[in-house]
Amino acid sequence: MIRYPNALIQGQTIGITAPSSGVKRELHNLILESKKQFENHGYKIEIGETVWTQDKAESATKEKRATELNLMLQNHEIKAVIPPWGGEILQEILPLIDWDKIEPKWVLGYSDTSTLLFSLTLKTGIATAHGTNLVDLRSGVWDSTTSKFLEVLSSEEGAIIHQMSSSHYQSKWAHDKPADPYVFKLDTQSKWETVGNQSVEMNGRLLGGCMDTIHHLVGTPYGDVRDFQDKHIQNAPILWYLENCNMSATEFHRSLLQMQQAGWFDLSAGIIFGRTSAGQEVDGFTTLDALERLAEATSLPIIYNADIGHVPPQLTFVNGAYAEVKYSDGQGEMTMYLKQ
Repeated sequence: MIRYPNALIQGQTIGITAPSSGVKRELHNLILESKKQFENHGYKIEIGETVWTQDKAESATKEKRATELNLMLQNHEIKAVIPPWGGEILQEILPLIDWDKIEPKWVLGYSDTSTLLFSLTLKTGIATAHGTNLVDLRSGVWDSTTSKFLEVLSSEEGAIIHQMSSSHYQSKWAHDKPADPYVFKLDTQSKWETVGNQSVEMNGRLLGGCMDTIHHLVGTPYGDVRDFQDKHIQNAPILWYLENCNMSATEFHRSLLQMQQAGWFDLSAGIIFGRTSAGQEVDGFTTLDALERLAEATSLPIIYNADIGHVPPQLTFVNGAYAEVKYSDGQGEMTMYLKQ
């Protein structure tokens, strides 16, 4: 069964650690501004040493990153963990995590953080929250799509959470722009789409993350999807959500083939793909070609250009939760049920 963390309430402590990338000195203000906003909302913040450093694509040695993460995951006083952002090589700390000692608490993030979220839910059955990163919460006001993360973290087993697709998204990153009134500059109209251009309804247990990182878990102890279905969700179909950060159209296609051929999509309800600025065409081959081939091979309904990942804002997806997703006329909605 799925285990849901206790609800995060005001006055409790959120731990900030960097299991993948830390933050270079010139961007430390992003952490301080985010800390201030959480304190303004009534939460305490504990920041680990790894957050403040970055070299050779990592915040610190794998041993230091794992030790700090383990301490926060086991600390009774820390009720949620939010990394500053993702990164590149979180996978190397997975063998160093004390999986059996983790105290259920919400862990939130995306990008390489989804490597941790995905593995944590698969190995332990503890629900995790795929959504915004810490540095994107540094404004005094959070847009209506992003702000749903707090409803999720403030929920516990039995909650029902409804989310709608965004009206607009941000076309380019702008860390150097003032976060007033919002961090994100939502300048382009959102439009979800489907392979086949038809209305879609799908339901199942949510699971997913950043394809660039989680597809490397195929065949490892941290990506055993079949075991997760057997042990934790009573062989219910998985409703996948995935996003492409940096892969070209052919890299994207190869990764999907790897996941499919490893059996990840064998018992599935459908797949939702996020918007991406990647997916560069290769000799006329596009990401839509890859999605159409995947739909043909699996017979699964496929949504794309959804609010997931590196082109904000994004919905908050709870790994392990039961969800109903509906799409029609360019818009989508998702209802999550935090049930065992």
